[in-house]
Formats: sequence, structure tokens, C-alpha cells
Amino acid sequence: MARRTQTKRIEDQAVQPVDPAQQFLRLMSHEMRTPLNGVIGMINLLQRTRLDGAQRAYAENARQSAEHLLGLVNDLLDYARLEAGALEFDLAPVDLEGLVRGVAELLSPRAHDKGLEIVWSVAADAPDVLADEGRLRQVLFNLAGNAVKFTETGGVRITVERAGGNAARPRLAFLVDDTGPGVAPEARARIFEEFGHADSSDAVRHDGAGLGLAVVRKLAAAMEGSVRVEDRPDGATSGRGARFRFEADFAAVAVARDKPLRNHTVGVRSPDPFVQSAASAQIEASGGTIVDQAPVTLIDHAGASAGGLAALPAAGRGIVLLKPSERDLIARYRSAGFHGYLIKPLRRASLAERVLAAVGAETGDRNAAPVAAHVEDDRVSPVQFAGIRVLLAEDNPVGALLARTLLRREGCTVETAATGDEAVAALKRARYDVVFMDMRMPGMDGPAAARAIRAGGDMTPILALTANAFAEDRRACLEAGMDDHIVKPLDADALRTALARWTKRDIRAKVG
Repeated sequence: MARRTQTKRIEDQAVQPVDPAQQFLRLMSHEMRTPLNGVIGMINLLQRTRLDGAQRAYAENARQSAEHLLGLVNDLLDYARLEAGALEFDLAPVDLEGLVRGVAELLSPRAHDKGLEIVWSVAADAPDVLADEGRLRQVLFNLAGNAVKFTETGGVRITVERAGGNAARPRLAFLVDDTGPGVAPEARARIFEEFGHADSSDAVRHDGAGLGLAVVRKLAAAMEGSVRVEDRPDGATSGRGARFRFEADFAAVAVARDKPLRNHTVGVRSPDPFVQSAASAQIEASGGTIVDQAPVTLIDHAGASAGGLAALPAAGRGIVLLKPSERDLIARYRSAGFHGYLIKPLRRASLAERVLAAVGAETGDRNAAPVAAHVEDDRVSPVQFAGIRVLLAEDNPVGALLARTLLRREGCTVETAATGDEAVAALKRARYDVVFMDMRMPGMDGPAAARAIRAGGDMTPILALTANAFAEDRRACLEAGMDDHIVKPLDADALRTALARWTKRDIRAKVG
């Protein structure tokens, strides 16, 4: 896909002088992140040692508290930037499915730990658009994270729908539905205010300062859009709940999504209405049709009895839907006659591949991608880079969380830096196998940090992280002394390829 990047500067009315209070808040937010990252890193290391049950519980509570404090610091920093009225937007083509899938998968461990389902889908008529992917992800992450926080049973659904506009400039609606307590009408404006809550006890019960939704409101306004909360439309039939709705106009990017399930029928069987609706939407977005009796049926393990397995369909092939924590059931389901599995939250491409493979097995068609049935989902496959030490220099909290999650999923030990100065200092006190360096950071940016590291004689591989994919961007990275150039948003395959290329187990770094 051809990319072009534009920079849009949001100003209140005219360029205002720097507010000393805002400047102080920004500086202190950055300063607080350094020790907090150290605290979290040491707790993570502690949790890898032998601990008894009580000690493990203490360490886990300490880690959660430290991560909550880090989230609060990040919210304060984002809010300070928005208050300054000079937030920059880098516009580039955004893969909507990749964006929404990434947010859902990032939040899935938190949701699954609470016993919740989290699902996603993008309507077939919602095109990819030109936008600032990082800011769009931040809006979705804050809305969906808020939904997970306040929902105790049921689940969270993230969807993107077409809401008007025209072919060149469609209006999109980003929807986050939950089965939580809902938001009373009199509180719906207040929760988007600074330090606002639907109920005065929420800040205590949910450890929240009330800045996340205020950041969303300001980002929505900066994108000339709107955000609101209402009752979930199907709440009357399936319990209470809220719907957060962010709408904005975007320039469309002419990229046709594939329809691999065209002319195929698929069945879906799940006790959870969100899983049922999201799976159906992904099948339809792939060109398929939902029917009760189909050659292939997706069957959610959530409908199985305690300790048992879900039943095979009466006719046709079955594909079981599992959470990552249920990976041990894969072999049992295969032995029971299921053709394969899919991990929740579902991925549309994987869903289509598994369905086509099952169709081929059912009909004897050797050209129906049978190999896909044997490809393991990376969310349940063994880690490949256990012990690799990584320094991640990234100032955007959502981007940092995404990269850190993917790296740890591969078995890496990750230390983070929020600025180029912090990255340079980290490399002076310790050794790493590889450095992932964001190109744009406050103070010393990525290229300047790379030059400083190379000037000191350190030859640790440095991989640039950037939203830009022009040849001149790659050239700028290499001229600064970096070794490679990785385009955001990170995905598991790109990250795995980079780690395999730039790390060598025989010279693994040790703390200096």
C-alpha cells in the first residue's frame, strides 16, 4: 500500500506561550516513568523466581499497583499535551481490522482474567482510512479498557461501522459495547470531564483518576469528531450495558478487503451473544453466509459442561473456539473429532483459513488450503526468544504497551525508556541483545539517541520503530547508525522476523 504522511497541528486559536504548570507536569511525568518502569521490571523478575503462594500474591498486587500508577502518569502526560493545544497528527493509511484486532488482543488477558469475553469486528462497508493510527488506537484502547474495568460479567465488543459520508470521505463509528452496569443519563456528560466519574465511589472502587475518558473527549474534538455514551441497543434483551460511540469523518483509502469465504456457508454456536455476533460479522465480512446447518460450524468451548468438551455438530466439520488459557484442550478436541481450533478473540484471516481447510477436508478438495489447519496460533505456541534482553524506547503509552506485550509473548525480558536520553542512559548501565527505538520522542529523538549510542562505541543492534515507510525514512535511520527499520503498528510476524535476524543466542547480552 502506498503511504503518504501529513502532519496536522491542532492549535486552540493561536500559538500560545508554554504554560509553566503544563511544562512542569510534562517533565515530572517523564521523570516518574523511569523509576516506575524499574519497579515493574524488578517485580517481573521477582515473579520468575521461586515464591510461595502468599509471596506470589504480594508480588502480583505490587505489580498491578505499579502498573496502575504508570497508567495514571501516562494519562497525565497525554492530558498535559492536549491541554497545551499543540498536538501533532501524522496521517497515514490505517488498516482498520489490524487496529481493532490489536486493541482487542491487547486487552484480552485483562478481560479473560475477569472471566469476560472480548470480541471485535469491522463492517465490510467500512473502508480503510487516512488517520493518525496511534491516536485512533489510543481512543479505542481508552474506551475498551474502561469497558473492561467496569464490567464484571459478560463481555466487551469493539466494532467499526459505516455511519454516513460518501465514498471519498466516509463517516465511521467506532463502537464499544459492554455488559456492565451502564451509565445513568445524568452522569453521561460528567464522565468525559477531567476527574469525572459516573458515581463518586468509582475512583475508589476502580482505582481511577477519571482522566482516560477526558483524553478521549479531547482527542475526538481534535479529530473533528464526537464521542458519547448511551444505553447498549440490545441491553433490554441481554442485560444492562453501555455503548460508547466515537464518530468522525476520514479520507478513504481505496483498498479492497479479501472475500475468501464467498459462496461458502458457515455455522456459529456460542452461548455468548458477543462471540456469536462478532464471529458472524467476521464471516460475513469475508464473504460467507451464516446458516444453522453448514459444512463447517464454529463451536465455542464456553458452551461445554464443566470439565467436559463441547459436542460436535450433527453434520459437517467442527472448529472449536478457545481462550489462550484453554490451550491444553486443543489435543483433546482433535482426538474428539474436531477439525481444528481458533483462539479468542478471533482473527478474521485465521477464521477464513481454518474454515476453508475444513471445507477441503470435508469435500476431499486438495486445493482448499489443508496446511492452514496445522498452523499453530502464535498466542498458544511456545515462546521462541526466552531470555532475550530488549530495550524498548517508546514514549507513546499505548504503543509501548503493544510492543511490550508482543515482546514478552515471545519470551523476551523487556526494559522500557520513554525518551532518547533514557535509552542512552540505559545502554550505559546495562547490556541488551537488541534495542527497539521509536523515531519520534520528546527531547532527544530516535536518530539522535542512535548517534549518541554509536558515538560511545556501543554496537548493540538498534531497530527503528516508525509509522513512516518512505525510502528516505529508512535511509535516515541507517544514516543515524540504526540497523533496521520496522513500520508501525507492530505485528507478531514482523517482530518475530526482526528478533530472529538481529539476536544470536551465543552472544546473548548480560547485565553489565
